[in-house]
Amino acid sequence: MLRIGILAAALAPVAATADGSTLKLSAELSHEARGYLQDAAWPGQSGDKLGVSLALLPELYYAWNRDTSITVRPFARWDTIDDERTHVDLRELMLQHRFGDFDLRAGVGRVFWGVTESVHLVDIINQTDLVENPDGEDKLGQPMLSLAWTTDYGSFTGYVLPYFRERTLPGPDARLRAPLPYAIDDAIYESSEEEKHVDAAVRWSLSTSLLDIGISHFSGTARDPRFEIAPGETGPHLVPIYDQIEQTGVDLNVVTGGWIWKLEAIHQTNRIEDFTAAAAGFEYTFSAPLGTGWDVGALAEFLWDDRGSDSPSPFQRDVFVGTRIAANDVAGTELLAGAIVDTERGGAFGNVEASRRLGDAGKLVVELRLFMDADEEDPLFFFRRDDYLQIEYIRYF
Repeated sequence: MLRIGILAAALAPVAATADGSTLKLSAELSHEARGYLQDAAWPGQSGDKLGVSLALLPELYYAWNRDTSITVRPFARWDTIDDERTHVDLRELMLQHRFGDFDLRAGVGRVFWGVTESVHLVDIINQTDLVENPDGEDKLGQPMLSLAWTTDYGSFTGYVLPYFRERTLPGPDARLRAPLPYAIDDAIYESSEEEKHVDAAVRWSLSTSLLDIGISHFSGTARDPRFEIAPGETGPHLVPIYDQIEQTGVDLNVVTGGWIWKLEAIHQTNRIEDFTAAAAGFEYTFSAPLGTGWDVGALAEFLWDDRGSDSPSPFQRDVFVGTRIAANDVAGTELLAGAIVDTERGGAFGNVEASRRLGDAGKLVVELRLFMDADEEDPLFFFRRDDYLQIEYIRYF
């Protein structure tokens, strides 16, 4: 799909008051257009190949007493094709206070875990905002209370997650959905407490000049739903089901010269099937090859899931290869391109992301997603006609 986006960000100067507090206001206004390269595959999907959307992301940051701050980041999007992509979310409403070696955070926020490029197996605190982008990088705000303790032996953090956020899913008119529409309002939970089940997580992390390592455990409602077919008023639908899980994860990042070695691995227990999954690989950076002045990175990762072809994930025996290029110019030109190739079924998911600043107040971002030759048993087969190109213009002032 072709998406042309205009993102305008208004940034107010940081204001320091007489009592030493700091106030900062900013906002991002986004205008996008997506163009699909092929006709829709499934009944009910919109015939429009071009969709336009507007999004607003303001931010307020206020800090006082040097140790206490609050951040507020609401988000809203309007989309011409998918009614479900027209949505509002509170990305962050976080009060943070530091005392001694402890850091207390309370409210709604985002926590990211992970080191690999192709997938983020260990990243489990926040729910995916899937209608924003199929790459799964966008996340919904998660209500939480966390306490981190920093020591010479690493950081120990505990999380209490008192409310569950259901995954946003494309509507019946949307592209990038399964053959059957989703029963978005009829989710089923294993827990009788449903979305009010209190989840918990703990993590130990350590950063040195050579490595970053993290070990985590999560107990609660799975962020990834599984789906079952159920009858509905307008025909069969896919009903999301959220199971209770226990998941232990490890992530490792080792830097040696121009090499970065990466690993993410998880073991999950649930009522359907316990499993282990991992992603491991490397990134090597060539500095100024052939006198270009660029930094060119070569990336490779192997994705594995011991459920094999029974896994609901499309990435269970796959290889990711790609390149990252930084032109090191005044405009900050960058490009990331790669593909995840299924070694058993032969399909591939291709991705290109490029960006460049325009003047002092603008930035152009281009994305290309390609779903290539997926086998009928591969989950990516659902999206085989949903290739798209997306362009975004970002302006700061």
